[in-house]
Amino acid sequence: MGQERTLSLVIPAKDEEANIATLLTEAYGVMRDYHGFEVVLVDDGSTDSTLDTAVRTARALGGRLLTIRHERSIGQSGALASGIRQARSRLIVTMDGDGQNDPADIPAMLQKANTLRNPDFCIAGYRKNRKDTAWKRFQSRLANRVRDALLHDGVPDTGCGLKLFPRETFLKLPWFDHGHRFIPALVRGIGGDIAIVEVNHRPRTAGISKYNAWNRTWAGILDLLGVLWLLHRTRVPVISSAGQAEPQASVAERA
Repeated sequence: MGQERTLSLVIPAKDEEANIATLLTEAYGVMRDYHGFEVVLVDDGSTDSTLDTAVRTARALGGRLLTIRHERSIGQSGALASGIRQARSRLIVTMDGDGQNDPADIPAMLQKANTLRNPDFCIAGYRKNRKDTAWKRFQSRLANRVRDALLHDGVPDTGCGLKLFPRETFLKLPWFDHGHRFIPALVRGIGGDIAIVEVNHRPRTAGISKYNAWNRTWAGILDLLGVLWLLHRTRVPVISSAGQAEPQASVAERA
């Protein structure tokens, strides 16, 4: 992995050419004084110039950018997994590539992380004042209530792309398509802590959403059942003691 950096911002993006330059400019502006900060951009099979625009922006700003390009789109969860596995930092922040998440919220999430003692945790963003259509907000509220009633993850807005967690915590989790929506529940399932930070949410100014009611609903039902099964089958050991047995010295060594 090379020398470990401090914080990696992982951004999955598909056809976000019109948004990515502004988002990267904001991110580097907020984190320019944060030692070891890097951005990992995963181009999930874009058909536009998302990747080229990101590279030009990073070079102009003098910011560190790692890039990964999928030959064809495999979805947000797969893109996040690719980025996190290539990231070189202990801490990971995830953020959507459409510009609706605000990089200015990252410092508050880092402050919250500093108050936690459990090595496994997830800081989840909460878009209290969402800038989406009334229909999309209704869908999200309903899905969050059903999910929380079944999984008890204590997260009011698991669909928020802005999250912070240790890279090593993520690597312990089972992973699957749409798994990014269940990160808090999966982290809690391995004994980790969950914390919530209210974050800003902005309207999409360009491009189109990759989700609709159909793919959200059916994928959500199947994945929720799968996560329920995973959590039911997960066993977290409570270690009461640990030690190491040293070999006894031979007669010749004792003489």
